Amino acid sequence: MYKVFNRFKSDKLEHGYVDVYLNFLEKLKNKKLKILEIGVADGKSIQAWSHYFKNSLIIGIDIKKIDLKKLNLKNKNIKILKGSQSDPRFISSLIKKYKNFDIIIDDGSHFPNDVISSFKMLFPSLSQNGYYFVEDTQTSYIHFFKENPFDLKYSKTHINVFKELVDRLNYQEIANPFYRKSYYDGKIKSISFFHNILVLKKGLNEKKSNLVLNNSYENKRYLEKIRRNPDKQLMYFFKYKIFYKIYTLFLFTLNFLKKFILLRF
Repeated sequence: MYKVFNRFKSDKLEHGYVDVYLNFLEKLKNKKLKILEIGVADGKSIQAWSHYFKNSLIIGIDIKKIDLKKLNLKNKNIKILKGSQSDPRFISSLIKKYKNFDIIIDDGSHFPNDVISSFKMLFPSLSQNGYYFVEDTQTSYIHFFKENPFDLKYSKTHINVFKELVDRLNYQEIANPFYRKSYYDGKIKSISFFHNILVLKKGLNEKKSNLVLNNSYENKRYLEKIRRNPDKQLMYFFKYKIFYKIYTLFLFTLNFLKKFILLRF
């Protein structure tokens, strides 16, 4: 992979992204895949992907009209389409045409709304065990990209959107009986963060928690306790089903009021 990206002088090499791609994609090199890259620009990475994944279809999209002859994008496994990554009509037509993608790479505008919008629209079309890469995530920390580096925790950046998805990865562990199930629960296998690039792997994730049952720590503990000591069922009922649940409700109410006062929903 290093030789290919060096040959085409792609900036993915100097940014250190090739190290990340190699780690996740080397084993897929000879597979027949559909790879979507958002952002064609000078066409160098499209050419590199085309030569590295010789058996795969490489689909590039860009908001600008791309001159295929000028950029020498003549390989038969390359398809280039003009359209915006945040345009629902265009993305819908893209999905309708290609059905699903095994690898999606966002190297587009790097503006938060675009990155978030395209992820939400494209995630359903990502294949099971497919990879979603987002490059140049440093724009999440730069206010000239309409981000907010002065309130890192609560700003609506694309890096924060993916941080929140870590909770969806661990949804079985959330000891909140009022937890509202998310669309992404059970559909994400892993999320990896690197310097200026992140990788999400889609896949079935239904592993049960060893500490929580249906978002309740109290219920899990109660069942374990009465299984070990059935003669103490009444005591455990009062402890876990009443006292512990009242305590959980108290904390839930306290946090709800805190969010209400601080306008953080």
